[in-house]
Amino acid sequence: MEAAGLLCLAAAALLAWGFLRVWDSRERTKSQEQAGVLGDGSRTLLVIAHPDDEAMFFAPTVLGLARLGHRLSLLCFSAGNFYNQGEIRKKELLQSCDVLGIPPSSIMIIDNRDFPDDPSVQWDTERVASILLQHIEMNSINLVVTFDEGGVSGHSNHIALYAAMRTLHSEGRLPKGCSVLTLQSVNVLRKYISLLDLPFTLLRRQDVLFVLTSKEVAQAKRAMSCHHSQLLWFRRLYVLFSRYMRINSLYFL
Repeated sequence: MEAAGLLCLAAAALLAWGFLRVWDSRERTKSQEQAGVLGDGSRTLLVIAHPDDEAMFFAPTVLGLARLGHRLSLLCFSAGNFYNQGEIRKKELLQSCDVLGIPPSSIMIIDNRDFPDDPSVQWDTERVASILLQHIEMNSINLVVTFDEGGVSGHSNHIALYAAMRTLHSEGRLPKGCSVLTLQSVNVLRKYISLLDLPFTLLRRQDVLFVLTSKEVAQAKRAMSCHHSQLLWFRRLYVLFSRYMRINSLYFL
């Protein structure tokens, strides 16, 4: 029975590998199709809560948008100072973004008492929305990417970003032509089966789907490895098994 289970697992892994090889060869064509949806050359803002969010959750989106010719910038709402490592984590974020292709001049890190790295603290929605809107207008952003209502990991700081973007969108306060994409949260099982989740993903609706090529997966892992202070044993397992290091499905608000 155990041998049969291992055989099934090996067959599933082989199937996923074969699918990825086919996906690699089709990626250029797929990029052209998604360029029509996303707008080639858009000014895109990635909004995250903590240093490492960009690599841990959004690497497929960052690399996929770069593939489409988007000009990417990043707004991080905290220095990740929950364990008094804020200064270290800010440097790690800059290193990770360098690997992902986001220049230092396009990165802003907010580090103040209004937005502590703390899952027990609820960030003020209107305060977050005000800063977001100011940053969007000042940089002529026409696409914002952030978390959905589940925040992927359920972290309250992630969810606060979605709440603020949702408020700006629903109240019609965003500049004309500015769209918002949110990263789909999935259940724990799907979250940790890596590329084996791809068939399930394809059966479900999403507005935008990014799947990394083999080369890009290695790039995403290099970006995550820049966050040395965060690479505890369970995060190393996350890098190996999480779909978010390989697949991002997103929805427009």
